Amino acid sequence: MIFGVMYSIVERGLLGASQYYPATDNPYDFKISLLLNAPGAFILGLIIGAIEVLYFEKILDRYPLWIKLVIKTLIYVTLIFIFLVVLSFFANAARLDRSPFDPVVVKYVGQFIGAFAFWSIMIYGAFNIMVALYYTETQNGLGQKMFANFFLGKYHRPVQERRIFMFLDMRSSTSIAERLGHVKYYKLLNDYYNNMTDAIIDTNGEIYQYVGDELIITWEENEGIKDNTCIRCFEKIKQAFQDRSDYFIDKFGLLPQFKAGIHTGQVTTGEIGTLKKEIVYTGDVLNTAARIQGLCNEYKADLLVSEPLFNLLNLREVSNKCIGELSLKGKEKKMGVVRVSV
Repeated sequence: MIFGVMYSIVERGLLGASQYYPATDNPYDFKISLLLNAPGAFILGLIIGAIEVLYFEKILDRYPLWIKLVIKTLIYVTLIFIFLVVLSFFANAARLDRSPFDPVVVKYVGQFIGAFAFWSIMIYGAFNIMVALYYTETQNGLGQKMFANFFLGKYHRPVQERRIFMFLDMRSSTSIAERLGHVKYYKLLNDYYNNMTDAIIDTNGEIYQYVGDELIITWEENEGIKDNTCIRCFEKIKQAFQDRSDYFIDKFGLLPQFKAGIHTGQVTTGEIGTLKKEIVYTGDVLNTAARIQGLCNEYKADLLVSEPLFNLLNLREVSNKCIGELSLKGKEKKMGVVRVSV
């Protein structure tokens, strides 16, 4: 919608007080152009956005980037073509105070479509779409928040901050891989991670790393403890697998089970690398979270939370049990660990 308004303003600046488009001799009126372009572009944006999110993200996910860009661009340019033609019918009808199907209106629309001005708009639109799609794919590759941090330079210089980390690991992954074989296990992993996406987005989590069958999710501490967000993320992931249990059992003969350890603490965050830049977190909190997750099998727990984090959360209504102070490998001081049931 914003670009629709901007286009009308630029068009007004170029045409000045002229009442006709010089390329086609079609009548021009700034107010009508503005009133049609802004809502029209808004509606077109909604349609393209809905197609992108609801269909193309799933249908074209397996294709290489260049194929996705070409297919999407062709389809979206076709939609823009239809949009401009329909808009031209209504714009000329409004300027002439006639029916959109009046022969004079149809004549002016034909002149518009046959003019270079129309095709220059099409080329401009196609270029914008390709840039936007490339931006979107890049953002998806890095993660939305990670991309924003790179763009804003938030961690261009190292920053100390308090963060929550969840180490989430698939149970019995080795035996599952042996049973399914490498190719089918890879497909399972892909579906396994995809099934967690909505839960992570809904709880404003950031995916830090995929490490084989292990996923590391992080939140800024204030965001992660608010409304028990980090716990709700695990709960939502668990619910997502229950909801799609039939799919996993039919396709792979099993429903993946997982366990997680969560801890909070201070980390140093910054950009690293030259050929390949990455935002990394360094600090004892990551090692501790990984070791807490490693205790899940020993205590037959799905979710273990460090006592320092547990004390920051409001888990009165959630079933929990303090396992006690445990000696974590590589750490001198003992740390309290709580088993949380969701």
